[in-house]
Amino acid sequence: MSNSFLQKNLPLLLVFACTLFGAAAQILIKTGAARLTAPSLGQMIASPPLVSGYALYGISTILLVLALRKGQLSVLYPVIALTYVWVTGLSVVFFRESLNPYKLAGVALIVLGVGVLGRGDR
Repeated sequence: MSNSFLQKNLPLLLVFACTLFGAAAQILIKTGAARLTAPSLGQMIASPPLVSGYALYGISTILLVLALRKGQLSVLYPVIALTYVWVTGLSVVFFRESLNPYKLAGVALIVLGVGVLGRGDR
């Protein structure tokens, strides 16, 4: 991978990483929320999955800020919608949630939409 390729695509790569961290954060937050017996601030602060999820959201936000410094908002921000795709897949794997034709169609539309918006910059 050449240095100029990396420089040109770094904002997009950062936002893509942002989507992965955001999806992992949501899975951890759901896991932590399910373990709360009597939801309180103290329990939330003491829950490793919740704290880890919050930390990943923080990392995701930092990556987004770094990406937006050099990238175009109109191109980068739609990529964040890929978080929905990752969360859907991870929910099926970790929580045994069902995947029906409507969810599959929604995921396909998101991927198609992100692809179309990304091509609009070229």
